[in-house]
Amino acid sequence: MGKFSSRYVCQQCGYESVGWLGKCPECGTWNSLVETVTSTNSKSESRNSKQGSKIINSKPVNLSDIKSADTKRISTKISELDRVLGGGLVPGQVVLIAGEPGIGKSTILTQIADKLGSVLYVCGEESANQVAIRAKRLEVKSKGIQMLEDTDVDSIINTIDSIQGVTLNAVIVDSIQTMTTSDLSGMAGSVGQVRECANRLLHAAKERNIPLFLVGHVTKEGTVAGPAVLAHIVDTVLWFEGDKTLTTRILRAVKNRFGPTDEVGVFQMEDKGLVPVDDLEKAFLEKGIKNISGSVVTSVMQGTRPLLVEIQALVVPTKLAIPRRIAQGIDSRRLELLLAVLTRRCGLPMYDHDVFVNVAGGLKVTEPASDLAICLAVASSYYDKSISGKIIAVGEVGLLGEIREVVAQDKRLKEARRMGFSEAISSAKYKFVSETIKILRR
Repeated sequence: MGKFSSRYVCQQCGYESVGWLGKCPECGTWNSLVETVTSTNSKSESRNSKQGSKIINSKPVNLSDIKSADTKRISTKISELDRVLGGGLVPGQVVLIAGEPGIGKSTILTQIADKLGSVLYVCGEESANQVAIRAKRLEVKSKGIQMLEDTDVDSIINTIDSIQGVTLNAVIVDSIQTMTTSDLSGMAGSVGQVRECANRLLHAAKERNIPLFLVGHVTKEGTVAGPAVLAHIVDTVLWFEGDKTLTTRILRAVKNRFGPTDEVGVFQMEDKGLVPVDDLEKAFLEKGIKNISGSVVTSVMQGTRPLLVEIQALVVPTKLAIPRRIAQGIDSRRLELLLAVLTRRCGLPMYDHDVFVNVAGGLKVTEPASDLAICLAVASSYYDKSISGKIIAVGEVGLLGEIREVVAQDKRLKEARRMGFSEAISSAKYKFVSETIKILRR
């Protein structure tokens, strides 16, 4: 058996160094040397090992000869989570859950542990007592949850093997940034430690066919902390998003090897944890407020489901040299573009008004299907004339002021009619935005 040691390897050219160097002497790249576990086998032993692996693995197999077996899914018994995963967990699946602090990552993992029953919960950030307090608040009733306070990844894998007489349904590690291995000298959370620990946990989960959940930190830019290879190692990356001041939470699949990546799960954060939302319109539509200017309902696709959301706008005269454009839930650059179209194509003097646009409910809208609703909401606030609560607006707006058809438009409008919206403003009836604004002047 060969031995392993720690080396610093340049991620650009592969140069190896015993100690860390700020600049790679081979390619000249700064801060590119990352601590990595490397083999210290002799050259002859390494060569024989490579040749042996070639002989075993070099024989190709015809694709037609491979018999595909139906993958048996493991239900988490949380409907919205199963939807995002593609029907449930796959044995040996590694899931990375990321999101801002306090968004609900540990909460949903505690609920998953309660639903799955026999689970090993590895506490890296919190103590077992802290998790027990949360479990009591969530009314966790399962007696098969085993707590482990440890941050050494090799010790955790040995503990998984030492559990006898119990079939683990899942392993939860909270979080991967706290895990370390003694084979590396770097601190917990460093690039080398995160990559190596995640890789070892993945192989352990695959060999034992146990689903593995990893909690990932986020950076100030809103991305998964650690090396980019972390997202490539795991099978599924789930992203929690939502305004922490509101109760609505969105669970989105950024990557999924065993299911679609266009599905989302909607939850409500309550005292007893995250509750799946079956009636989505309750989360994003306020039915009690009517006949107020600056409010228009539109339909956005979240996965295969159309969601009806309310676009709110407020237009007020400005005393500043440069008027303010504040957007929440939509891209601020997209708002600038639409205001330019309203100014040039529809004659609305937006250059001397502050404009505030918000998507009610804390949902983030990224598709252009909401363009027409944004334009109508801004115009409604500008003229201080309300739009009927039975009207829904769906359409993309171009720079020429034209209204374009959007993906799955018929499906969106069909869902709107089911919810009681009798009139639709879309490309099927109107060609230009200026035509729709005339509705406000009647």
